[in-house]
Amino acid sequence: MSQKRVVAIHDISCFGKCSLTVALPILSACGAECAVIPTAVLSTHTGGFSGFTFRDLTEDILPVASHWRSEGITADVFYTGYLGSNKQAEIVKRTIEMLRTSASLVIVDPAMADFGKLYTGFSDDFPLAMLSLCQCAEIIVPNITEACMLTGMEYKEGPYSEEYIEILIRRTADLTGASVVLTGVCFDDRRIGAAICEKGDIKYALTRRIPAVYHGTGDVFASAMTGALINDRSLQAAVQIAVNFTRECIEKTLEENPEREYGVNFESAIPELFKVLE
Repeated sequence: MSQKRVVAIHDISCFGKCSLTVALPILSACGAECAVIPTAVLSTHTGGFSGFTFRDLTEDILPVASHWRSEGITADVFYTGYLGSNKQAEIVKRTIEMLRTSASLVIVDPAMADFGKLYTGFSDDFPLAMLSLCQCAEIIVPNITEACMLTGMEYKEGPYSEEYIEILIRRTADLTGASVVLTGVCFDDRRIGAAICEKGDIKYALTRRIPAVYHGTGDVFASAMTGALINDRSLQAAVQIAVNFTRECIEKTLEENPEREYGVNFESAIPELFKVLE
């Protein structure tokens, strides 16, 4: 099998494990050539820090894409995450349209909100811009809050009923035209994971719930899922691999440094991911 190329379009947070500093090593460990288009450079991620620096790279994105197109560079997968503004969402959409082929897979993680609230720095109309980007994807990976903001459904705290999850995921799929991987799904206090809506069918990938919350686990999950997909796993199998890998990362973090605040020890769990994909 020839090596697959993934173009990861995310920010770089210089400290705090998320975005490109998560996507690049995980995708590389999965055997992908990971090319990058940075959307911004931050001194830290935006969760749990104040006074962080933010270098907007919006004006660099299309020139990078134009140069790549002139060189005939494209990708098997385009994978987007945190974007800094409405304008960036539109530019990233144009970038993908410039570079994709008929065989390219587009995965969008609409990283913009959690726990019922938008992340720091986003305006109230940002979900509309993110929706437009989601509509050019084959697979999107929202959490519960993000799916509610994309669809206009009321956000609720978990545990959830199956009815609530299935209405939410179907509305998200209908609105975007994409297969939807909905994260943060839990029906009780014992298990957590994701729901998958693919071609109208809904399935679940769950694992035991670990009583801890860390920044960056959404990026860990989406990167591992993407890595499994490029290794020819089905969407459901890829999601289960990502669910299990994310749990292992949290477990290792709790074992070694339970007070870690700025990301999980995904590096120590990579060998287990590699074994699953052999």
